[in-house]
Amino acid sequence: MWRKGVDLVGSCNCHMELLNPKVPWHSKALTVPENAPSSTHYSDTEEKGTFSPPSSTPIEFCRNGGTWENGRCICTEEWKGLRCTIANFCENSTYMSFTFSRIPVGRYGPSLQTCDKNTVNAGSPIAIRLCSLSIYGETELQNVIIGGCDENLETLKMQIDNISTISVNISTEAQILTSDASKLTPENITSATKVVGQIFNISRNADSEAKKVAVTTVSQLLDASENVFQRAAATDNDDSFGTLIEQVETYSLSLGNDSIVEPNIAIQSVSLENTMTATSILFSVQKGASDSLAPGLTSVETNVDKLHPDGQTELQILVNTNTSNTKKCGFVLYQKNKLFQSKIFTTRSNFSQKIISSKVDGNEQDQSINVKMVFSPKTFKKNYQYPESLDILSNVGCVLSIAGLALTIIFQIVTRKVRKTSVTWVLVNLCTPMLIFNLLFVFGIENSNKNLKTSDHDFNNIDFDNNVVPTRDTTDIPNYLCTVTAAFLHYFLLVTFTWNGLSSIQLYFLLIRTMKPFPQHFILFITLVGWGVPAIIVGVTTGLVYSQNGSDSQWELDYRQEEFCWLKTSDSNGFITSSFLWSFIMPITVILISNIVIFIIITVKVLWQNNQNLTSTKKNSTLKKIFSTLSIAVIFGITWILAYFMLISNDEIRHVFSYIFCLLNTTQGLQLFLLYTIRTKIFQSEASKVFKSLFSSVGKVKSRLCWTSLRLRLRMYNMLKSFPVLHEHFRLLEPSATTEEM
Repeated sequence: MWRKGVDLVGSCNCHMELLNPKVPWHSKALTVPENAPSSTHYSDTEEKGTFSPPSSTPIEFCRNGGTWENGRCICTEEWKGLRCTIANFCENSTYMSFTFSRIPVGRYGPSLQTCDKNTVNAGSPIAIRLCSLSIYGETELQNVIIGGCDENLETLKMQIDNISTISVNISTEAQILTSDASKLTPENITSATKVVGQIFNISRNADSEAKKVAVTTVSQLLDASENVFQRAAATDNDDSFGTLIEQVETYSLSLGNDSIVEPNIAIQSVSLENTMTATSILFSVQKGASDSLAPGLTSVETNVDKLHPDGQTELQILVNTNTSNTKKCGFVLYQKNKLFQSKIFTTRSNFSQKIISSKVDGNEQDQSINVKMVFSPKTFKKNYQYPESLDILSNVGCVLSIAGLALTIIFQIVTRKVRKTSVTWVLVNLCTPMLIFNLLFVFGIENSNKNLKTSDHDFNNIDFDNNVVPTRDTTDIPNYLCTVTAAFLHYFLLVTFTWNGLSSIQLYFLLIRTMKPFPQHFILFITLVGWGVPAIIVGVTTGLVYSQNGSDSQWELDYRQEEFCWLKTSDSNGFITSSFLWSFIMPITVILISNIVIFIIITVKVLWQNNQNLTSTKKNSTLKKIFSTLSIAVIFGITWILAYFMLISNDEIRHVFSYIFCLLNTTQGLQLFLLYTIRTKIFQSEASKVFKSLFSSVGKVKSRLCWTSLRLRLRMYNMLKSFPVLHEHFRLLEPSATTEEM
């Protein structure tokens, strides 16, 4: 897969990606040719999907979700401080009849009360409230802003012609309607950008307060998902995104020397009206305590000769106009690139791109603008990869399990008439999906497209000179076999866990409810559940993923991973709604919890406590009790709880649990063979007969070899005696008296 910086704005825009994270600073000098437009965009890209910040700090040094980056903790919006332990939010609150959840500083929080379902604005919050800092640095809640339920973004769009007279009302309503970004649809995004774009339009004569509120609305819109923006751009025939960007740039010239900073956008104006010699403007952005923008992090200097970043500088841009005719200069910093969408270009990499725009107002005739910039990327490392030794251990364990499971299934089937117990059926049904899963894991989990490379021919066909935008930033190579393999792995692992749970239920009936018979048709019922329920889960999951994303040629990657033929795992932002959570994590968690409960009951009441109804427990030795406990733990799949410890963010601890998890779970099939086949009396009896027969055959062979050797030695002795000269030299070869007697 290849990546390339792509121009999404215009022919004079510069788009750069941070693809070399090894250097601490990146700088770039750009010259805008004569007669070029006076607005320039730059993109500062940081990759969040493929890379993650390194962890070299003590365990849990950064608290409350903070991550360690570049020698400090980067906190979430709700926390700040050295270790992210200082609250940066306003607690739950109630004002009049409205209730608000926790609100981060600098954000407007929506009310929990929403418009009635019979209103035009059904489901949207009725009011919003700002959490800010006082002059003493303490969090405080501002007055509640109440909206109406008879307006929505579509109706606001129809009132654009009246913006000059009711701009404040329209802007406030748009802010309230976009306060909950998780509920925004593509249609909402399109309507909101059209409304806000016209509020910034100079010809509409909107109130200055309405424009400030509109900046907040733009910031809130950028919290919506990337997919929503892509779908909005694909259906937007009026280029509302481009209009909004253009109007915001024009607005950046109108603030004098003031600035507006919201979590996802910062606007800075510089007035050069009274400065006759100013030809250079330096705009700086400092690193914040979180990934959101905050007041005080941006600054402007004039008459600066060069860039001068320090250790806390994240971005600097130096604009040199080379003329005294420049009257104003404006900068717009977008924390995310979601407004810069293309109708034909689809981004698939999980990139977060910062976009900076600079606009100069003055005499644009024969103007030559020189732009220099410097930015400090994070220090990245690749996501956690399993070491080779762990991969070898995993493969060896799976091979041993495959052999053990195959032998266990054969033994259980061959000896089923001797034992005549329902345990045989359950054990075979447990071992069969586990065997198939191990075979698929060893031979099929690697994506066959993994080693494919883009040919030089494809790379040379890209038209760099004309800046032709490709359709997407990844090479589209479908692999339906990998998707089918992922679905089978998903199914057979769910079947395995289901039979783990059914095994626990069966043992509960056998050992705890010893005086009561099995429910009617018990075996038929658990068979249908064991093989049918996982099939329903996998079928519904793949059906939903396809129905939602089937129009996309890469819909498979919404179900499985790109590198491996296994289920796609979502990041923290989308984990709650991911199919991986609901179709895999939740079912096995429920099964494991129930198995642990039954395991504890059986262990306490049956194995380690004398039961008057079970005479076999009265004289059991401690060693037998230990083996029995281990046997139940293995068949219940208790060791899979170690997988949850592998979610720990610290690499060292995760490595330890990874090895333990791999050792115990990849060899689960071997453990079943040892505990449920080798330890049975039938197997030991049959094995004893085989060994006796084998030893008897070996004894006969040894006896024959012994007599053969003796005859050879006697013949050699007789032959040597016939040679008196050689007799003395070979006296050591003479057999003893005992040998002659034999």
